Amino acid sequence: MHKPLEGIRVLEIGGYIALPFGTSLLCALGADVVKVERPVVGEDFRRRMNEKSPYFRQYNTGKRSIAVDLKNPEGVELVKSLIPRFDVVMENMRPGKVAAMGLGPDDAKAVHPDVIYASVTGFGGSGPLSGRPAYDTIGQSYGGLYSILGDEGHPQLAGGLNADLITGVCTAAGILAALVGKLKTGQTPYVQTSIMEAVSLLTTDSITQYFEYGYDPTRTSRHPQAQNFCVETSDHEFFAMHLSSSEKFWQALCAAMDRDDLRTDPRFAEYRSREANYFELAEVVAEQFTTRSAQDWEQALVKYDVPFAPVLSMSGYLENPQVKHLDMVEEQDDDLALLRPPWTFDARRPDRPGTAPRVGEHSYDVAAEVLPGERVDALIQAGVLYVDPGPDA
Repeated sequence: MHKPLEGIRVLEIGGYIALPFGTSLLCALGADVVKVERPVVGEDFRRRMNEKSPYFRQYNTGKRSIAVDLKNPEGVELVKSLIPRFDVVMENMRPGKVAAMGLGPDDAKAVHPDVIYASVTGFGGSGPLSGRPAYDTIGQSYGGLYSILGDEGHPQLAGGLNADLITGVCTAAGILAALVGKLKTGQTPYVQTSIMEAVSLLTTDSITQYFEYGYDPTRTSRHPQAQNFCVETSDHEFFAMHLSSSEKFWQALCAAMDRDDLRTDPRFAEYRSREANYFELAEVVAEQFTTRSAQDWEQALVKYDVPFAPVLSMSGYLENPQVKHLDMVEEQDDDLALLRPPWTFDARRPDRPGTAPRVGEHSYDVAAEVLPGERVDALIQAGVLYVDPGPDA
């Protein structure tokens, strides 16, 4: 299939997840992404496993790797000479670090005025926190996720990398917007985002709750509004339901539970009364679901068109028939599940072709785009440029 970003070239200077996840989406959409890494060990998320690190593979499959010593002026000059060959340059180092190397946005514009340059940081390019280190945990904590994913007075760590992953999506969206804008206006902006900014995409509803009610929401604050429930069946399976404000779905749940009495109960008969008495209602629903098996409940909930879902684990998600039907996963020979982009184009989902690159696997080919062969050889000999010797070396 023709991919939307075929012909677009992206130069990536950075590592871990927030930036590489964003560039992996661009790569899966057809962009040629070249990753600049340290010689020999590469970026830290390889975890000394080279291309075999599952984390590295998830966020870097399909990219190419050039390993350059950016502490050496010759290495910096090599990367700078590559910039005119690329449509986009992206980095996620601390503010000012790439500029101090001579590879910042002004340096890139000087050699390629039409380049789109993007920086991904922890807290933004300026401000009182801008120089602080930041990983996913820091982003979730500063962004308020731990407060809304925990109970009041008991914040706790959350599963997954919510802050890093939403930053990757936010980064990709910014680049796509800049590419579209360039087509319409010819302008190539300096795109900036950060973990702290991107997390706001996940907390918008909670921030709205704060303005509406005047207090800080926690994990259960939205439940009365959403009219949602998570309940256990008699055979210890779990279902989640979300009724929202629709009277139709409340009536449907009452029918599925064979509880006509709840329809006329003044505590629950109307949306606002259910909202006011939600926690009491949640206990009633939970108790009801302990009386029948998951299979029985699934049949009843489907029959009455109640919005529900089984509570799936990650393995359950990967094995779910709908996920398989949507072709979301690209199975690997060693059973690693590479996720494909969450979009289809003309009803086809882009694949994730190729493999994760070894450190410096493409160093020679990429450097040879701008340097003669003898000069490339000299840089390799000097240790400025590193070429992977291959898995059998």
